[in-house]
Amino acid sequence: MIRVAMISFWHVHAHDYMRQALENPATEIVAAWDENPQRGRAEATALGVHFYESLDELLKQPDIDAVIIDTPTSIHRDVMVAAARAGKHIFTEKVLATTLHECHEILAAVEKSGVKLAVSLPRLYHGYTLAIQQIVEQKVLGELTLVRTRLSHNGALRSPDRPNGWLPAHFYSLEQCGGGALIDLGCHPMYLARLFLGLPESVSAYYGYMTGREVEDNAVAVLQYPQGALGIVEAGFVNHFSPLTIEIHGTEGSLFYGTPCVADRLSEARHGSGVGDLNSKTEHRLLIRSTALGEEGSRQWNDRTNRIPPDKPMAFQQWVTHIQEGTTADENIQMALELTMLMEAANLSVQKKTAVKLTELSI
Repeated sequence: MIRVAMISFWHVHAHDYMRQALENPATEIVAAWDENPQRGRAEATALGVHFYESLDELLKQPDIDAVIIDTPTSIHRDVMVAAARAGKHIFTEKVLATTLHECHEILAAVEKSGVKLAVSLPRLYHGYTLAIQQIVEQKVLGELTLVRTRLSHNGALRSPDRPNGWLPAHFYSLEQCGGGALIDLGCHPMYLARLFLGLPESVSAYYGYMTGREVEDNAVAVLQYPQGALGIVEAGFVNHFSPLTIEIHGTEGSLFYGTPCVADRLSEARHGSGVGDLNSKTEHRLLIRSTALGEEGSRQWNDRTNRIPPDKPMAFQQWVTHIQEGTTADENIQMALELTMLMEAANLSVQKKTAVKLTELSI
């Protein structure tokens, strides 16, 4: 049995990982710490585990094998380095850190101690991502020219029952988060764009502040590649109805996932279906049209939704397996490292009001 401690409940997904640990037959939660003692004590009491006032004291305990880290992003580096030096395996919420330099410090401590690290990057392992990745690798779309990925929700929008929106107030702290919509929700479309296109040469980013917080609630990052391809990454906290969108174009064809199809909308309207029914049917379809599919495939859109494979195990289960088998989450860690590179470049681009090359980042 892998004995796990919860390190903070700051992040909105902390309870998701807590639940995964409780449901996994190979793990049990045995302790907790939080930079907010009042919150931490309440959570520990609900779990029926000991709350440690001191993180150092918790990390010294020989009966704790691993930690789930959901602290403010600003202290990821300090907490993870301390956990690694204490010999504790680490599962963490994205991003790994706010800068490439901090990432290297974390990874150096992890490598030296030999503990197992995994980062929550869930959409890498969803079936639609696996299906799209195979289409891209098989060159069905030809050479890629543009990838657009988008994810947005309404967490910052105020309402009578939620005057500050449903996101916790600390999600608008630049000091704690290192940014807003892009570094939080935008991580998912960012690493998907990176997965399909590879690492860009430079990043240009543009932030909007629709609700007047000190962090952006509306963001676009443009990834620029030497061969002329472009990646467009969009994220926001100010949209009620904005499904996950993956849009890929190449020299031979195009692919859409997650965007309701206009043709289907008109067809459903003619048959009297409601918009709610329409959205439920169209938002999760995988459509492709390409000259590489022959005459039939180039004349009309082909629905590949039924070819989407099952999801791979999520990062938490992968982490558990790596601990059990003594293996390393190399691909997950590399993607997490590169995600931080892209986020740091985006933040610098906004500060400098110019494109930032990845080679400009401090190692």
